[in-house]
Amino acid sequence: MKVVLKPLFDAPLTPDFIEVIKAKLVGKEIKEGDTVEIELLGKVLQFKVMYSEPKLIRVNKNTKIELTEEEIFSLTLDFDEEIKDVFLSKKWIIALFENKVLILNQKGHKIFNQRFDNLREVKISDETIVVIHDDGKKLTIIHI
Repeated sequence: MKVVLKPLFDAPLTPDFIEVIKAKLVGKEIKEGDTVEIELLGKVLQFKVMYSEPKLIRVNKNTKIELTEEEIFSLTLDFDEEIKDVFLSKKWIIALFENKVLILNQKGHKIFNQRFDNLREVKISDETIVVIHDDGKKLTIIHI
């Protein structure tokens, strides 16, 4: 679970400040696109939720919080396994792993995630993704 916040005020923030923000947000439900307010030393600080995975999240101690200064931000997604290939379209991003296909939207939200035994090949055409697996004996069609 991850949240990227953009401060809506002009003040330098130290890296330690992320832990303060997290402590103030734990237990609260936030949604991507919303503005959240955090009270600190009698002042209310506002942050725009630029990204949230999932889109609606209840922040807990394991939620990763990042800050961005820009409306355009970069997002790094960490996976437990090596990415073998990536395909891009105007609507989605497909990441191929050893035996898994992961489809994300352009903001990095998961649309589809499935494991395949003996993943052989993936073909893409417009809104259709075809997965050849099980030693070439099975064909799975994914329509987005």
